[in-house]
Amino acid sequence: MESYIQQRDGIFKSVCSLDCPDQCGLLIHKKDGKIVKIQGDPDHPVTQGNICNKVRNMTERIYDPKRLKTPLKRTGPKGSGAFEPISWDEAIETIRSRWMELIEKDGAESILPYSFYGNMGNLTAEGMDRRFFHRLGSSQLDRAICTPAGSTGYKYTMGGSIGTDPEHTTETKLFIFWGINAVSTNMHQITIAQKARKNGAKIVVIDVHKNQTGRMADWFIPVLPGTDSALALGIMHVLFAEGLADEAFLQEYTVGHEELRRHVWQYDPDTVAAITGVPREDIIKLARLYGKTSPSLIRIGNGLQHHDNGGMIVRTIACLPAITGQWTVKGGGAIKGNTAFLAYNTKALQRPDLLNGRTPRVINMNQLGKALLEIADPPIRSLFVYSSNPAVVAPEANKVRKGLVREDLFTVVHDLFLTETARYADIVLPASSAFENTDFYTSYWHHYTQIQKPVIEKYGESKSNTEVFRLLSEAMGFDDEPLKDSDEEMIRQALDYPENPWLEGIDYDSLSEKHFVKAKREAIFPDRLPTPSGKIELYSKQMEQDGYPALPTHTPLAETSDYPFLFVPGPNHNFLNSTFSNNAKHIKLEKEPKVHLNIKDAEAKGIKDGDAVKIWNDRGDCVLTAAVGENVLPGVVVSQGLWADAEGKNYLVNALTPDRLADMGGGATFFSGKVDIQKG
Repeated sequence: MESYIQQRDGIFKSVCSLDCPDQCGLLIHKKDGKIVKIQGDPDHPVTQGNICNKVRNMTERIYDPKRLKTPLKRTGPKGSGAFEPISWDEAIETIRSRWMELIEKDGAESILPYSFYGNMGNLTAEGMDRRFFHRLGSSQLDRAICTPAGSTGYKYTMGGSIGTDPEHTTETKLFIFWGINAVSTNMHQITIAQKARKNGAKIVVIDVHKNQTGRMADWFIPVLPGTDSALALGIMHVLFAEGLADEAFLQEYTVGHEELRRHVWQYDPDTVAAITGVPREDIIKLARLYGKTSPSLIRIGNGLQHHDNGGMIVRTIACLPAITGQWTVKGGGAIKGNTAFLAYNTKALQRPDLLNGRTPRVINMNQLGKALLEIADPPIRSLFVYSSNPAVVAPEANKVRKGLVREDLFTVVHDLFLTETARYADIVLPASSAFENTDFYTSYWHHYTQIQKPVIEKYGESKSNTEVFRLLSEAMGFDDEPLKDSDEEMIRQALDYPENPWLEGIDYDSLSEKHFVKAKREAIFPDRLPTPSGKIELYSKQMEQDGYPALPTHTPLAETSDYPFLFVPGPNHNFLNSTFSNNAKHIKLEKEPKVHLNIKDAEAKGIKDGDAVKIWNDRGDCVLTAAVGENVLPGVVVSQGLWADAEGKNYLVNALTPDRLADMGGGATFFSGKVDIQKG
């Protein structure tokens, strides 16, 4: 049978590669060898043919004339964008020779890879690249920019990424979207909630900003940034005080419920109102609504964990469904993530055995600027960036760019476009798009694994991540068999994982035949959790041993500067991090970068709606357009989206964000910075 590529015309099943929990099934329409239309796949059990504008307009990105077609070599100052085309042979030989020099002088740890999920394909994100850098012995990257704080807090409570099956939430009667703009970042959970609302379900949104999701809610509850753990503890106080806890569930499925009951007595509604900005009456009303409605679901968002106390925030919220016994009710519980059900053999995919007993240093990606400017013994002499754009997405972006401009730093960037980071590179390599690659995908929200077969020929001379690292392995003289494995072989190896019974029946052949296969999850709630006790740990001895409070608690944010405003740079609707921020259609849809501020703060600063506003602190500044109203509480300013550099503009919101690490998991603290504002 002809491959998708060989068939010049037709409609082909595929999957969305974006860093999004929904991971939609797609139908790719092809004519004369080119993609002419992208639709949702109506056969996909969860996404059911609905897709967002980002994917619907993906052809503009795939065939954007700004896409890189050949490797490039820098010919001007770093950051100038001056490059000339070169061959792949010259590019690979340049990298090889420079790296050999650096390894001889400073060792392989002077080389640092930097990547994230610009493409969510598992081969692309953590396949041949990990094998290569393990074999090289380079510094290793702690990819902690997104979920580790919250995932660590959730794991202390639940043992891992175990949540409610989204397909069961058609029966949910109360949805609480907490710290997530799901209209923009989890649209199919919103679709399910809206359908359930027609059958009487209620939608509550708790957030620092009345964004698209807050505006469609039955009840929006604004909360001060970083105080969500206090609000959750206040809800617990009312649940226990008013007899709304499910005592039978607590007895059978949890440890520490009596300790928690005594602990939350101090978090009475008056105390919590003073911390959170949520009125006392609303705390009581919310607790009663939650305690009396079943099934109820809490959708725990990524935004919560991007605070100094983000791990504890998520850990605390994760305790709530246990108190009301929602985990054993179909459609009840919580979703932070669901990756445990689709966990594959990461050791087989990444091959850490190629380290050959070495223990290279690990550098947290949230502190890239610090690593480039301050680390010694050895210093970072070379940076290899792929599937990410740290000049825009990393915290303390000015520090990152100061590091990137170092003349003694040999930088390679593998990307589809000449990104802000690529402009600082010495060598730029053209990357293929997901529709040009073979890969497999595991959603972190729903329970389906999906396969990607290449639909079109590679654009220009572009290559996939796996191809690039095979070339580099050969150039460096590495003869290890795992560095020669094909994409199909790596998928087969990763999915051969009997240790995960939920993965039974999911392999390369079943995916090739069916395109998507669901995890073998039968029980609504597992008989035993992967916590030390096998139960939900409201009191965690493991946390105590690790130096944390054993019970959920609230701690204030760490930044003590005199800047008067808490700054939250959230996502917007038409970009995904910095992806699409260079596309004219998406820029037009998003219009302009705005900063949302309360009308009282605007009046005090002499700022009117539509004014240019300078936002600044000791780390940097940016200039955005004022959106004045009551969508945020006084003392809070919120921006949306990571905008591409534009001539004469200063949109770099991550110039303001701290590179401090969160309380757990080495996570980012994007939302815990403080700023001042003035009419710009």
